[in-house]
Amino acid sequence: MLVHSRGARWAVWLLFLVLFLPLFALPLLVVLGASFATNWSGVLPSGFTTGHYATATRGEALQALTTSLLTAVAASVLALVVGTWAALAAAALKKSHRRVMDALFVLPVAVPSVVVGLAILVAFSEPPFLLNGTRWIVILAHTVLVTAFAHQSVSAALSRLDPAYEQAAASLGARPAYVLWRVRLPLLLPSLTAAAGLCFALSMGELSATMMLYPPDWTPLPVLIYAATDRGSLFAGSALAVVLMTATLLALYAVSRIRTRASYR
Repeated sequence: MLVHSRGARWAVWLLFLVLFLPLFALPLLVVLGASFATNWSGVLPSGFTTGHYATATRGEALQALTTSLLTAVAASVLALVVGTWAALAAAALKKSHRRVMDALFVLPVAVPSVVVGLAILVAFSEPPFLLNGTRWIVILAHTVLVTAFAHQSVSAALSRLDPAYEQAAASLGARPAYVLWRVRLPLLLPSLTAAAGLCFALSMGELSATMMLYPPDWTPLPVLIYAATDRGSLFAGSALAVVLMTATLLALYAVSRIRTRASYR
């Protein structure tokens, strides 16, 4: 912290608490409290029950959580492969061409996700690419929406790499493929794991495009949360939201552990 006086440090912490608590922490704490509540008669929810979690961890809710996890893992892996490949290819292009490729990857993020969902629905509703009504169209939509973040993360990491490592390997007779797999990608591993975690978290919470595309047998958990709150089951929806947050945070913690180990390699 670039603040040296004690009073200034207290002022910075106070400003942080004033901004952080109402905007970020308090809403999440209210959702957590609502997930254990039976009614909401005052400012905060009241009553206590764990029955909402009994429903949120079995049956349809458990299947929806599994669907979200499988979709997020598949979309993250695909986004990481495509984004890394594109970033490596763009590194060899001219600066103007690289900007065009960057713009193409950022385009799905620059427009509302519901527009991306509609575009995928229209594009893949007729042969020969008929994916409408299948799980694959949901995975495809999530991949399109998160690939930009993987591409940007790897591109930024590539720009910071010291070319001396690759030059040393090449001067010793290493082939380009060997340099890529044994030098370049290991150096990118911390950035790759960070990109994977970001793509996973974004996919787990994606709703707008998913609402337009999901088939009845592939319902992600955010859709179930929206359906519960839409029919007035606020407390049940809060329990589902807590389950979703917990699963996402546990996955991100696992990714951060992998990233930490990769950083010390």
